[in-house]
Amino acid sequence: MTLWQAGLLAAAKVTAAVAAGLLLQALVFRVLRALGERNGWRTQRELLPAIRSAARTLLALIALLWLMPALTEIDAELSALIRHGLSVAVIGAVTWLAAALVDAGADVLRGRYDITRADNLEARRMHTQLVVLERVVVAIIVIVGTAAALMTFPRVRDIGASLLVSAGFAGLALGLAARPVLENLIAGLQLAFTQPIRVDDVVIIEGEWGRVEEITATYVVIRIWDERRLIVPFSHFISQPFQNWTRTSADILGTIFLHTDYRIPVAAVRAELQRLCAANALWDGRVCVLQVTEAGERTLQLRGLVSASDSGRAWDLRVALREQLVEFLQREFPDCLPRTRIECLGRPDGIGAAEPGA
Repeated sequence: MTLWQAGLLAAAKVTAAVAAGLLLQALVFRVLRALGERNGWRTQRELLPAIRSAARTLLALIALLWLMPALTEIDAELSALIRHGLSVAVIGAVTWLAAALVDAGADVLRGRYDITRADNLEARRMHTQLVVLERVVVAIIVIVGTAAALMTFPRVRDIGASLLVSAGFAGLALGLAARPVLENLIAGLQLAFTQPIRVDDVVIIEGEWGRVEEITATYVVIRIWDERRLIVPFSHFISQPFQNWTRTSADILGTIFLHTDYRIPVAAVRAELQRLCAANALWDGRVCVLQVTEAGERTLQLRGLVSASDSGRAWDLRVALREQLVEFLQREFPDCLPRTRIECLGRPDGIGAAEPGA
């Protein structure tokens, strides 16, 4: 057999093996899809497209690896090198498939919970747990896959065996070097299960008001009200205090402070606040009160307390009511706005006070 005939035969065998792997993948997916449609399972229909590429690659590589002993046309040394490369590629494909399966499963579960609803506490809880656990599991899969691929190299195995002799010292050094990473990883697991914060929670941290936009494997992204992003490591939420306005529900109370003259008719302002709340669609109908919270030297402090279904609506409601109440005071009680009084004591002719003994 000539060289080109041997090469042509080897290429034909490789093509047949790849085609067999792809055909097997198509048959398996068709059977799974048919079972899903027959039993009304949505999960298969959502998972299969996400893992198709990884499964197709894996089965094609397995077919090639299975074919290698039959490729007698290839030199033994080259065949061994190709087998080793295919083994590493199979490990990489398995890692890819496992990570894709985890990502697709997390996406399917997230789709079961609508985070855009007004009452989305349970949905935010599930989204937070899924985000953190997904990233941790994918990171573990990648680490294990990388380690398995490296251990196929004899030199790496020898280095690993020699390191076992000094594993205590190496482990101590590695632990000290990786302390920040491990600290954030453990804090992330704590956040996933205890959940002091969730995706879309409204928080005040480092003096900034914002929403939890994203939770990664090691840090949290806070979207500030002015579109800035505050990156906070997980460990901060475990060790430092912060405010969570939506910890137990999205409902929230908002305050409106007004400073007025002592002559203000409080009952009239209270009635106007209640009328304005009733006419505003942002008010959820729970709380609408006005109280005198402070009597200073020159002014009274009035505090309006109103409720809304979430923090965004509460902010807009407070702004609107504050503006409308100021307009009400300017229109109805302009003499009751804050003012500074000066009392002048003097003679009736207005020249000034008489000097002592005059």
